[in-house]
Amino acid sequence: MSTVMRYILDPQFVVMVLAAVAAFATVTSFVMPLLSGNRLGSRMKYVASERERMRAERLAQLSEEQRRLRKEPKSFMKQVVEWLKLRQALETEGTRERLKMAGFRGQAPVIAFLFFRATLPLAGFGLVFFYLFFVNDHHLGTIMRLGIAIGGAYFGFYLPNIFVSNLIQRRQKSIKRVFPDALDLLLICVQAGMSIESAMNKVASEIGPRSIELAEEFGLTTAELSYLQERRQAFENLGKRTGLPSVRAVGTSLIQAERYGTAISQALRVLARESRDMRIAEAEKKAAALPPKLTVPMILFFLPVLFVVILGPAFIQVMHVTH
Repeated sequence: MSTVMRYILDPQFVVMVLAAVAAFATVTSFVMPLLSGNRLGSRMKYVASERERMRAERLAQLSEEQRRLRKEPKSFMKQVVEWLKLRQALETEGTRERLKMAGFRGQAPVIAFLFFRATLPLAGFGLVFFYLFFVNDHHLGTIMRLGIAIGGAYFGFYLPNIFVSNLIQRRQKSIKRVFPDALDLLLICVQAGMSIESAMNKVASEIGPRSIELAEEFGLTTAELSYLQERRQAFENLGKRTGLPSVRAVGTSLIQAERYGTAISQALRVLARESRDMRIAEAEKKAAALPPKLTVPMILFFLPVLFVVILGPAFIQVMHVTH
């Protein structure tokens, strides 16, 4: 065991492993875009299947087929979640909403999220405990090592939340970047005489190459408008799934336009202008914050090199003169 650990902790072996990982990551970064295929086509197929699934669920609520579905074999994750009763302990409406904002829909992502929240703390505690007590204690006391292991368990518990939060931020960033242009296209379609469902469907197909996430949301909204009894619920769901104030404002305007009979085109024109102004203001804010962020890198990296370039020749000449 000591020979194996000595070989694993050998600096040459560690450098070799890191070089292999770096080479694999480099090759993967070049190969994965070629193997990804047409993401837009797959997302649109998913939206179509989601539309059929929602209609099937609505019909299933009025039939007795749900009893047969409950008797089907359960997956391992679902068995663990039900055995530990994690849905009663950890599942909330906010959790389901956050998963929808991250692009996960249905019961399977909820079960997977709860499963990982229950198992990752145990895995984190076990890995840190094994490393500190059997591999390398770093000359730490027993209490300190136990505290670090408990910290690993806390990190494992919050790791699924961090993962979902990162997905939400990336998804919202993609939607915010393209949403003003999508509103312009939606305005053009509405002014051409198209209904809001046809306009959203057309915009989804046109905006897909730039933002698959926004195209998917528009496609799901079109599907909900086709079967929900209250159309306002479809617009509200669009705002909840994205979590963006600008999208919520568009949904509220469409609800008011349908309720009071006002012109949808005028509301879309105003919202498109406001959304574009917000995007410009955000870009200006980032540009204004750039100089303070560059101060520390310039002090640490640029100025020392500049001093070496300027004072280096003079220092060499002085050394030659003195010797």
